[in-house]
Parts: sequence; C-alpha cells; structure tokens
Amino acid sequence: MNILHLNKGQLMKQIILLIGVCFLVSACSDTLPADMHTEIKSSTHQKAPIQAQDDSITINHYDRSPSEWGEFVSGVKTQLDTNQKQIALTFDACGGAHGSGYDQAIIDYLIEQEIPATLFMNKRWIEENPDTFQQLANNPLFQIENHGTHHKPLSVTGKEAYGINGTKDAQAAYDEVMVNQDHISSITGEAPSYFRSGTAHYDDVAVDLVEALGLEVVNYDILGDAGGTHSSDEVEESLLQARAGSIALLHMNQPSSGTSGGVQAAIPQLQNDGFEFIKLDQADLK
Repeated sequence: MNILHLNKGQLMKQIILLIGVCFLVSACSDTLPADMHTEIKSSTHQKAPIQAQDDSITINHYDRSPSEWGEFVSGVKTQLDTNQKQIALTFDACGGAHGSGYDQAIIDYLIEQEIPATLFMNKRWIEENPDTFQQLANNPLFQIENHGTHHKPLSVTGKEAYGINGTKDAQAAYDEVMVNQDHISSITGEAPSYFRSGTAHYDDVAVDLVEALGLEVVNYDILGDAGGTHSSDEVEESLLQARAGSIALLHMNQPSSGTSGGVQAAIPQLQNDGFEFIKLDQADLK
C-alpha cells in the first residue's frame, strides 16, 4: 500500500494499526525492555520455598506451635500391624565422636543365622564407615533406613532431649531428614522409607512434616539396650518381652556394649517360641 495516496483519516488508521502490530511482536519475542529482564533474572535466583513431596505443601505450613513432645506422639509407629508372632529387630548407627563404632559381632551373627534386620543409619556414621555401609547396603538381609543427619531430636522449636538440642525450626527439621535421605539415596540408589530421629524424640508438627515428605516415623515397643548401656542379661530380658508385632530398638555402633551378647542369647529362645524375624518393609506399621 502506498501511504502517499491516503487521506489524513486513512493515514492515521494505518499508523495505529502498525503500532499495535509492533506491540504484539515484541510481546512474543525474546527481546524485552531492560527493566523487565532485570526483574525476571532476579526472580529466578531467589530461594524458593522448600517443597515437600506434596507440591501444595511448603515448609511454611509447619511453622506452627506443636502440642505434643516425646517418643510416642501422634503419628509415630511403634509396632508391626500383625497378629502373627513376628518381630522386627531395628539397629541404630548414631555416629559422632562417641557413636561411630561398629559392632561387627552382632552383624556377623545376624548374617550367620540369616536373621533379617532394619538398620537406621545416621549420616555421620556412614561417613566414618563408608566401606562397611556399602557392604551392609548390598546385603539383602538388611534394610537401610534414615537416622538423621546430625542425630538431633526432631522439633520445630528447638526442644531438647537428653541434653541434645533439637532442630530449631521447620527448615532445620527438613534438613535433618532430607540431607541424609539424599546422601543414602546417592550411595544405594534407593530412598529410605522410614525415619527415626536422634534420641527418638519428636514433636507432632515435625512428625507431620516427615510424613509429608513421604516417610513413616518409626520408634519401638521394646527398648532393647537403652542406647547401648544395658548389660547382655538386660538386653536378653528386654527382647524376651516381645509379643506379636514388636519392634525392638537396639544399637550397632557400641561394640563394647552388652547388645551383641544379649541379642545372641535371646534370638534362639524367641525362635523356639515360634517367633519369626522380619524387616520393617515386610509388614504394615501401627
């Protein structure tokens, strides 16, 4: 079209049309005004709220006051959901300056007798015992689960247990779970399904957070060795209190404790009483 032959009104219409087309083209192109580029670049470098497994839930949802605290708060599983004479032996490996040992005697006994067990592994213990961890993870008798990153009670307010400060807020609770979760997954290729905190203490909000991350919180109904402080006779006596569906809490990081002797004394008696030993993932929990 030759705009030289247009009258004034027609010329104005054509100019308006051309301006509109220019705006449409610029909106669909990668060329944006400088201030718009700055805004987009800034937003992509901001730390987004951490998302739980359910994308509709953010960490901010758990910044609320808890109403329960302890080892047996709402949501914590303490037994197998079965009426059969089945027991789950669970062993914690806690890590740290006084907890990175390896009770090879108890593990060797479990392997020799083909007794399955669930091992809750702390990130510090894994880092101190990388070759042993890999061997245990490769053994089908054992199920590897998450015992936290720094072995802290799981709290959203920093509440302590046994003189150990809990995680200070929901973000710290998330990190206590997920840093070790990712660490274990990166080594084994499998993500843990269960979590037990350091000291086995939680508040109810922290338990809700763990569940939203897709894990079950597991404690016990048999305190097998009291953190590796019981004598072998006391460990044996504790385990012989088992009933259908019991979960026993023991330790595999204190080789000088009475745990190994007590476990080796109790297992044959329990087997004679008709009990079967299983891993946690072989039954539902309650």
